[in-house]
Amino acid sequence: MKLKTKSLVTNAIVAALYVAVTAVLAPISFGALQFRVAEIFNHLIIFNRKYIFGIVSGVFISNLFFSTIVGYDLIFGVGHSLMSLLITSKLIKNIPNIWVKFFINTLVFTVLSSLIALELNLAFSVPFWFGYLTVGIGELAIMAIGAPVMLYLDKKVHFNERMEA
Repeated sequence: MKLKTKSLVTNAIVAALYVAVTAVLAPISFGALQFRVAEIFNHLIIFNRKYIFGIVSGVFISNLFFSTIVGYDLIFGVGHSLMSLLITSKLIKNIPNIWVKFFINTLVFTVLSSLIALELNLAFSVPFWFGYLTVGIGELAIMAIGAPVMLYLDKKVHFNERMEA
């Protein structure tokens, strides 16, 4: 029971942090030109797969309350995060090098930004390749800058221990 409660509380904190960062930076967190700084939390998957729930919950709540295209964002945005996290968790399972894990996670999220480009195309008629380029660059930048930040924070906070009994 202790493990479940600890994981639930930790995921609630992750979701709350994701929502808070997205809310504060809402003007740059949505649209064709976006730098959703809260995407840095996607790197928590590197430390423990159990963070998926907190990350996806944060994306869901952020998109529900702050998006101008709520319906689209709940499908495409949440779908993008969930698919990317699940794919990353499978790909990094047996990889010991943390920098390779960060690289794979960054690559998966950037490549699957195509879902957000499709969303922008459907919702706002943003040309697909333009949307893919701009969203992909934003995702790549945040994830690339976020990797060393998250590694530094892990040395202080020990992310994996937050999920263990």
